[in-house]
Amino acid sequence: MIPYGKQHINQDDIDAVVEVLRSDYLTQGPKVPAFEHAICDYTGAQYAVAVNSATSALHVACLALGVAAGDYVWTSPITFVASANCALYCGAKVDFVDVDATTGNMCPEALQAKLEVAKAQGCLPKVVIPVHLCGHSCDMAAIAALASEYGFYVIEDASHGIGGSHQGNKLGSCCYSDISVFSFHPVKIITSAEGGVATTNNADLAAKMGLYRSHGITRDPHKMQRPDEGDWYYEQHALGFNYRMTEMQAALGLSQMARLNEFVAARNQLATQYHQAFVDLNLQWVTPLENSHSAYHLMVALLPETLDRKAIFNAMRDAGICVHVHYFPVHLQPYYQDLGFAEHDFPHAEYFYRHCLSLPLFPALTVDEQHKVIATLRDLL
Repeated sequence: MIPYGKQHINQDDIDAVVEVLRSDYLTQGPKVPAFEHAICDYTGAQYAVAVNSATSALHVACLALGVAAGDYVWTSPITFVASANCALYCGAKVDFVDVDATTGNMCPEALQAKLEVAKAQGCLPKVVIPVHLCGHSCDMAAIAALASEYGFYVIEDASHGIGGSHQGNKLGSCCYSDISVFSFHPVKIITSAEGGVATTNNADLAAKMGLYRSHGITRDPHKMQRPDEGDWYYEQHALGFNYRMTEMQAALGLSQMARLNEFVAARNQLATQYHQAFVDLNLQWVTPLENSHSAYHLMVALLPETLDRKAIFNAMRDAGICVHVHYFPVHLQPYYQDLGFAEHDFPHAEYFYRHCLSLPLFPALTVDEQHKVIATLRDLL
């Protein structure tokens, strides 16, 4: 079976992890800070806080921004559920902003219209979480302008996006946001097996996220509220969590960073070949905005109304090609319908879901494998 996504592990990655296994530190050692430093160097962000998953990164980002009961957090309905769940973990209320039907990304016009209504009703969001679907940046300049006008924080869910950029700024630089979040799950652009990171240019937010990722505990003598009793002493200053990244994960992520640009270039080249292979059929693709460079985590086609997507999906799977669908709209999940959301609430998101199909895309996809994907889909179309 040709997977839709797959990690790319080489001997350098293996050696990096083995080196840690032979070292004195399997956790809370030097590799996590080194990985964080590499992320900052690459993105241009001033601070990075590595954690055990992007879900954890979203959670500590919300906590650092003070999200709590009574607050509203808005995100995209076309995303993995973690983009919304992170607000619920804090006791906040979640709502969604409809997407552009051709990109699957949060629509700035829909956001502005919703903000105008919320302002009149006195229920503006505390945080908005746009999601860079497929590794294609949202229109962050437009969203940042609305954040300035309406006074909300922005967390970029860039789980798909490391290696991408918008208007010349790397995703994760936080040029248009307060905090950005990356995922390092095995199918993402680079992997640390599991893991995530939150970047920011705000020292206070970085310190809070660092506190929340490790039980709310500090060993910083400058922050102690009681006299320092010795090297063994620590204090809990907040209700935190065990969201720490291990040294093995950080070592793998650090090794993968050396090939990040190579991975992104390969993904873009494969995307170009897909586009060229279907140009005569006028197949509609989900593509990046102008003035953006995509990490191309996903290769998503939008199939026309006349085609039976389920039949195509099953035929591709039967042919040994693991196509996928990204994503079932969050507001239609049973849990969220129990919170009051219903079908037709976000029609563009529902349209996008009905038509989208993700094709295999990963750096190790061979020429023969891609030709098989193309030939099989062309026959079905």
